[in-house]
Amino acid sequence: MKGVVLAGGLGTRFHPVTKVVNKHLLDVYDEPVVFFPIRTLVTAGITDLVLVTLESDVDQFKRLLGDGSDLGARIEFATQGGAGGIAEALLMAEPLVKGDRVAAILGDNIFQDTLQPFVERFESQESGAMVLLKRVSLDDAKRFGVVELGDDKVTRIVEKPAKPMSDLIQTGFYLYDERVFDFIRRLAPSDRGELEITDLNSLYVKEGSMTFDILKGWWTDAGTPASKLKASILVALEKGVHFHR
Repeated sequence: MKGVVLAGGLGTRFHPVTKVVNKHLLDVYDEPVVFFPIRTLVTAGITDLVLVTLESDVDQFKRLLGDGSDLGARIEFATQGGAGGIAEALLMAEPLVKGDRVAAILGDNIFQDTLQPFVERFESQESGAMVLLKRVSLDDAKRFGVVELGDDKVTRIVEKPAKPMSDLIQTGFYLYDERVFDFIRRLAPSDRGELEITDLNSLYVKEGSMTFDILKGWWTDAGTPASKLKASILVALEKGVHFHR
């Protein structure tokens, strides 16, 4: 299985700093954001990685990460021409991972626990895909892809619904079989002009081959100033840092 770290995007929520640096290179407590998803894949036993970012930003990542050996990985790089969506970014990795199963992770997602058990479960799955879910408040769920379950499978995913049908949302870690790139080529751009990850996942849902698991530990992204601050606090607490007034 190959890992794909999706680290593109314009980072407009962090302007003006992201006019000169990719948001995934900003700090979460004492390390760059992108270190966390790379380590998540490595600790899950996936060390052969592709990092996808914008053409304008790839040199920044190469200077920081090199070949990935400092983090226990072997990293190759692929580029996306613009902000064409997460599924399009994943498609850019095809030449480097074609023929293998794929573990895709958003470059600003941080997980408390190892994801190795979920990867092992997916490896025993004959085909299809798997998504990791997290329970949140219904009000919070409005910001994410909300998932409906039935018969131990995902039956529907709705992106940012005004009235969430459950308190389960999809996190930024996705496991796909070898057909994922063919599925992406079947997608049409959304109203935003992007190839959406939820639309990709919904193809597996329609096929009846999208399984799931539910995270117990904490999970957050670092995609906004507020969530990056939250991530920094959670990481600092994990490292035993004590805050004083």
